[in-house]
Amino acid sequence: MAAFELLLPRRELTLGRGRRWLTNLAIVATDTAVLRIVFPMAAVGIALWASEGGYGLFAMAGMPVWIAAVLGFVILDFAVWAEHWASHKIPLLWRIHKMHHADRDIDVTTALRFHPLEILISMAWKAAVVVAFGIPVLAVLVFEVVLNGAAMFNHANVRLPGWLDRGLRLLVVTPDMHRVHHSVIRSETDSNYGFNLSIWDRLFRTYVDQPREGHTGMTIGLAEYQTPEPAGYLWSLALPFRRPAADRAVESTGQGSVKADREVA
Repeated sequence: MAAFELLLPRRELTLGRGRRWLTNLAIVATDTAVLRIVFPMAAVGIALWASEGGYGLFAMAGMPVWIAAVLGFVILDFAVWAEHWASHKIPLLWRIHKMHHADRDIDVTTALRFHPLEILISMAWKAAVVVAFGIPVLAVLVFEVVLNGAAMFNHANVRLPGWLDRGLRLLVVTPDMHRVHHSVIRSETDSNYGFNLSIWDRLFRTYVDQPREGHTGMTIGLAEYQTPEPAGYLWSLALPFRRPAADRAVESTGQGSVKADREVA
């Protein structure tokens, strides 16, 4: 996908690669280290443990493995969609998740840019779903591979032919579809939550076809952080613990309170 971006870029990058890539790759290295310490078995190991113990709805129902695997894949995909939706609607989760959205460019490395706290919350949620349903080990393995590959695909700064994008997004999330989600305009940020299957956004009416300003004219990131700061590693990790920039600005001018993430006109 990185090579694809170089060959067929969709947008000119605002901050470029350089420091951004170093930061985003350092973040995924940090995430991996933290995850290995807290969840050494990860989702596949948890699925293996549940399978050996006969835990979960599918096991108790005596469901054939292949049916449980297909259903399990779809259930996990919906669970990830629901978690993403909640990360935008619950203030505490949004404070953590907005590190992902602070990236002022969206490319293949943005798919790896998640705060370690969000990685832990996500793994705990997936583990709960895997154990509750008793999702087969192979289904969990395939899902994890597909989810990570799909995330790097739909975050990529690539230009697909219009006919191909329209066809693919009937089933899966494409780069143009997910890019809308990274707009600074709040109504667009609160849309297109899918990482893999596109059906959930259509089903729950959170689907937006195109950005208001167009893909080359739209502004990526958070309205309050249109600065070089989001490309910094320590700044990014500390973001959930900072007061929103708009709150600090209002406090310094003595004007009442406003929403930190207000919609850009």
